[in-house]
Amino acid sequence: MKKSNTEKKLIEGAGVRKGVDYLNGLKDDREIWLHGERVKDVTEHDGLKRSAETLAGFMDKQTDPEYQDKVTFELNEKRIATSFLVAKSKDDVIKRGEAFYEWAKWSNGMFGRTPDYKNASITAFYGGAELLEEGGKEFANNMRNYYHYAATNDKILTHSLLNPTVNFELSKQGKSDKDVSLKVVKENDAGIFVSGARLLATLGPQADEVEVFPSTLLNRQKGSDLEYAFAFVAPVASPGLRMICRDTYDHAKSHYDAPLSSRYEEMDAVVIFKNVFVPWERVFIYREPDLCNRAFAQNNAVTQMMHQVVCGKLAKAEFIVGLLCAMAKASGKDKDMAIKGLIAEAMFMTETLRSLRFYAEQNAHKDEYGTYIPLRRPLDTSRNLFPKMYPRLIELVQILGSSSLMATPSERDLTNEIADDVSQYFQLQNLQSKERIALFRLAHDLSVSGFGGRQTLYERYFFGPPNVMHSIYFDLYNKDEMIERVDNLLNEA
Repeated sequence: MKKSNTEKKLIEGAGVRKGVDYLNGLKDDREIWLHGERVKDVTEHDGLKRSAETLAGFMDKQTDPEYQDKVTFELNEKRIATSFLVAKSKDDVIKRGEAFYEWAKWSNGMFGRTPDYKNASITAFYGGAELLEEGGKEFANNMRNYYHYAATNDKILTHSLLNPTVNFELSKQGKSDKDVSLKVVKENDAGIFVSGARLLATLGPQADEVEVFPSTLLNRQKGSDLEYAFAFVAPVASPGLRMICRDTYDHAKSHYDAPLSSRYEEMDAVVIFKNVFVPWERVFIYREPDLCNRAFAQNNAVTQMMHQVVCGKLAKAEFIVGLLCAMAKASGKDKDMAIKGLIAEAMFMTETLRSLRFYAEQNAHKDEYGTYIPLRRPLDTSRNLFPKMYPRLIELVQILGSSSLMATPSERDLTNEIADDVSQYFQLQNLQSKERIALFRLAHDLSVSGFGGRQTLYERYFFGPPNVMHSIYFDLYNKDEMIERVDNLLNEA
């Protein structure tokens, strides 16, 4: 195998991008399929364009004086997203957390795949690039070069980690289905060619590039699954790369009628590769199954990604507390002890997340590569708790909203021939009809709509099947010291 191009430099950019530059970058030859048809232009398609516009608005905030110092830092006289900051102190870890949280507040946690999530992954792989040298120094250099490319070009990445499951028993054993799993089909001096499928690329159609990193488990038998063992990044517009989307939940309603789905519909897609060419300079792991299995945990990418996640989930939980309080206040139920108790439950969850984030950041420490990272255990606790918390938070919205979640005429009914009826019969004790309808349409979009249902499913399985996540947490937990305390007590008898 001759990797003649592995030292090739990717083109360095000018730093954070304007939203218009991001949108213009989506006008390429990417192959996106939605509702049975190929999308001609992501920025013009009714089911995709508004979430791209939302993200473009977020990118513009990076150069807004109000937010710039919170979400960017200066590197070689360029403004770079803080999610690309390689932390060299506890203060740097806290700064990254503040940036993650700021980004999350812009969508109140409803836009789950903002760029900072995958930036955290790329930054961790860059900081721990030494690990990739196990497969060859050229692969570690590729990662270092790609980090600078992504950071200075402000690239928006999605990712696809999992092969489709055809045979559950084989999948459980870490074996790949040869008919569908993504694999390398050939290589040459310039790079590799891959075919197969990966899922699930959230924000895929609206991203610049797709990170195709190791599945969480490959067959551990030495020398096997070599063609499935890789890590690379490819542009979404790569020839032969196709994305097949689910139905869109943006039904072109007004922001009044659909305040969340009209703004934050981040599409999910299965990614199909048909002899997609990936140049060597974009390959970071190759034919190293054991390294694939260890990479995310050993270079602390999981920990850094969890840091971004807890900040986002905190913003989301805070928003739901605010929504619950606004609903109770509108009807005067905020004086009722039982209603206070329901909302307090949401407050407990929110403050739990805040405490876990604080504990993780305050106990930041240096890893083996010299990068400061937050303490993993509280972050791991949050990522195991939130999949249980979120469905309950949504249930609280449904309980408090009850039939009012359905008593929601549209915006047009405020100005048509039935407007007087709407004005008279849809008011609440502390809200006029227009404001009451808007509030409960928001609650409906969050807890009843297709958008809301997708959000709940997304949170249940964000990091993987709960039983797998709980098992990993159990295995990593420091149990010996606690068992010793039990033994000591028994030995005193």
